[in-house]
Amino acid sequence: MPNADDPDPDEIGRAYHYGVMTRAIELIDAADAPLSLEALAGQMGMSAAHFQRVFSTWVGVSPKRYQQYLTLGHAKTLLRERFTTLEAAHSTGLSGTGRLHDLFVRWEAMSPGEYATGGAGLQISWGWFDCPFGRVLVMGTDKGICGLSLAAEIGDAAAMEDLRKRWPAAEFVENAAMLRPWVETAFGGGDAAAQAPLYLIGAPFQIKVWEALLKLPEGQVTTYGDIAAVIGNPKAVRAVGTAVGRNPIGYLIPCHRVLRKSGELGGYHWGLPMKRAMLGYEAARIDQR
Repeated sequence: MPNADDPDPDEIGRAYHYGVMTRAIELIDAADAPLSLEALAGQMGMSAAHFQRVFSTWVGVSPKRYQQYLTLGHAKTLLRERFTTLEAAHSTGLSGTGRLHDLFVRWEAMSPGEYATGGAGLQISWGWFDCPFGRVLVMGTDKGICGLSLAAEIGDAAAMEDLRKRWPAAEFVENAAMLRPWVETAFGGGDAAAQAPLYLIGAPFQIKVWEALLKLPEGQVTTYGDIAAVIGNPKAVRAVGTAVGRNPIGYLIPCHRVLRKSGELGGYHWGLPMKRAMLGYEAARIDQR
């Protein structure tokens, strides 16, 4: 039976759901064996029924099932079973690769000359939003979303500093209303026929890497080496890793889907717990289709 004090998950924001997820990851990592629903819920101070509802609301699978997606070895399983070369993904086009990629058939990149000015003359709107992975700071121009920083692990102040320092000469204006339709569309809400355009602001090599990532289907993973090969510079694995780490549009440009050739997660700009939760979230969603 649910505890009387358990809140209704339908009345709680998605930031709360992600908070539950990060606590669950910590407990699963610390356990010597898989935890039962009751044991996991109990350690989190929640009733089993409420904990089950939170998971179902967040990703659509039970906590017991989701533990399989959170194990430390899950990245190696993904690399073995869901590895996709970007060359193959590109040759088959973006159709049929999931809702997320349907949104981003259109993106535009700033010219190298414009980037070199540090964003001078550019007005960038910003606002805070709730998404399946907690609070996110989203920035955009009239051409599309140019920044998305995930604050759950790094904090609000660091998220803001992270994006503002990328374009130090730009004018920043708080305007969540302008960005909201794009954000809602990007995370599965809003008008089904709408687009959430992206505006890539970076150095030419970085943009090459980010454009390659946009061809990677949801639920699939790739490696730094494969990205280097597909952009025509197979020896530039380290430089690719740096460019992946400098991706300013978290989740939407899916740098979380890039793993080391060994099957290790590698780094993640917004924290490894976030990367693991994203990979698990997408794998579970694909398995439910």
